[in-house]
Amino acid sequence: MTSLLDHRLLFVTGKGGVGKSTVASALALLASTQGKKTLVCEVEPKGDLSALYECGPTSFAGREIAEHLWAMSMDTEASLREYLKINLRVPVVGRIGPLARAFDFVATAAPGVREILVVGKLCWEVREQNWDLIVVDASATGHVIGQLAAPQAINSLVKVGLVRQQTDWMLDILSDPAKTGLCVVTTPEEMPVNETIELAGRVGAETTVSLSTVIVNRVLPELFGANEEAMFEALCAEEVARTLAVESGGDVGLIFEGAHLAVTMRRTQAAHLDRLRKHIDAAVPFLFLPYLFTRVHGLRTTRKVARAIDEELGS
Repeated sequence: MTSLLDHRLLFVTGKGGVGKSTVASALALLASTQGKKTLVCEVEPKGDLSALYECGPTSFAGREIAEHLWAMSMDTEASLREYLKINLRVPVVGRIGPLARAFDFVATAAPGVREILVVGKLCWEVREQNWDLIVVDASATGHVIGQLAAPQAINSLVKVGLVRQQTDWMLDILSDPAKTGLCVVTTPEEMPVNETIELAGRVGAETTVSLSTVIVNRVLPELFGANEEAMFEALCAEEVARTLAVESGGDVGLIFEGAHLAVTMRRTQAAHLDRLRKHIDAAVPFLFLPYLFTRVHGLRTTRKVARAIDEELGS
């Protein structure tokens, strides 16, 4: 299996709130520190990249934000403008106005038309070999299938001609597991795990893209081994706890309650992870990222996640 960062195009998706954008940013940052010329693209321009890299606003044009690292935000109108200029040799000056409105009408009626401008732009960058790696902060799990399957949707509508030829080479790139991969970010909780299992099935059935890895974010550490846990339970006995409180001069009950809570949460996570592993193809690797106890999500957090991914990849 192609190593995660050896792909040319890597889509990162996940249920909202699991840290998808943070992981995508960290993957791109890690690749750039390894000397790969890397482009990170946010499909839904909400300013996440700007916050995670502390780099200011990003645009469709893209800009260098660190050594070997460029960032851009997708813009379907700009992508359409670029497509017309490159492929149809149509000069477009200023806003494309009526053409954009016509496109919106067609995109509403035909599946995959709007998404093809997103996927097509990314595949074109791969075909032109402009980057060693493109990391895509893709749409959430509920919408990413439409993006990945856009060339197939267009192919089902158009059988001949230039548009068909365009989608054919896109499919060649998306279908090559050595070039393109999908990374699903989840957390060890019921709803994210359910969505990840459902997505894994749909990816195989409805797209030609390969599921490259599942990244489990916010995994709590294991506090005790089997022997240590038995000792901890013994210390929690009422008489022992009372003795410890007298000797320590304070109430140790809160400490024990906190430890119990942490153990319970870890066990709950483990159960969700067991279920996730059982429903995902055994050939798909898992990466586990620790829970970062921080409220601030900026470049410092992105670097921490990048280091954690690096350790998981065994680099």
